Amino acid sequence: MNLSSLRQEYMRASLNETDVAADPFPQFQKWFDEAVRAESPMVNAMTLATVGDDGAPSARIVLLKGIDANGFVFYTNYLSRKGRELAANPRATLLFHWTDLERQVRIDGRIEKVTAAESDEYFSSRPLGSRHAAIASPQSEVVTSRAVLEARFAAAAADHGEMPARPAHWGGYRVIPSRLEFWQGRPSRLHDRLLYTRTGGSWTLSRLAP
Repeated sequence: MNLSSLRQEYMRASLNETDVAADPFPQFQKWFDEAVRAESPMVNAMTLATVGDDGAPSARIVLLKGIDANGFVFYTNYLSRKGRELAANPRATLLFHWTDLERQVRIDGRIEKVTAAESDEYFSSRPLGSRHAAIASPQSEVVTSRAVLEARFAAAAADHGEMPARPAHWGGYRVIPSRLEFWQGRPSRLHDRLLYTRTGGSWTLSRLAP
């Protein structure tokens, strides 16, 4: 296959300064709701990019599990690679890509852990197997085989039963944004890119060249 010949023209919509909210949070909610109504696959999937103390970037897909007035929330193992990188450098970038709507949203900001109460509430809402897996899995560490991992899972299920408590090494992070960029694909690669930048307690809107 000749990869250089793979092309897609973007024709669905436009994005103008007069059409967006003054605050990026309701604008994000509007786009997210439209992606839900469009039945975009894995609508809450987002790339999380971090940088460790060695200066090397890394990225993976995580799931958005909350939006509030302060930021965007996801949950993970605090001892995982991303957890260690966030401890060393508490900043991150999130990227949403809704292919069918020809849209992206990029969010840059600082990271903080959510409260223990928030983590407890979300953990208790997860399927039981997912809670046992959070206890059993030494996320990002080397395991010698699948059988070892399944044995750890079986032991966690036997030891913790139907009401496992949230392990201390597992919980939520909130990305508190300083920049949000909304990208809408346009014909001839003249894409619309509108950037919100936080200045003190307010937001400044600007247009970026594609």
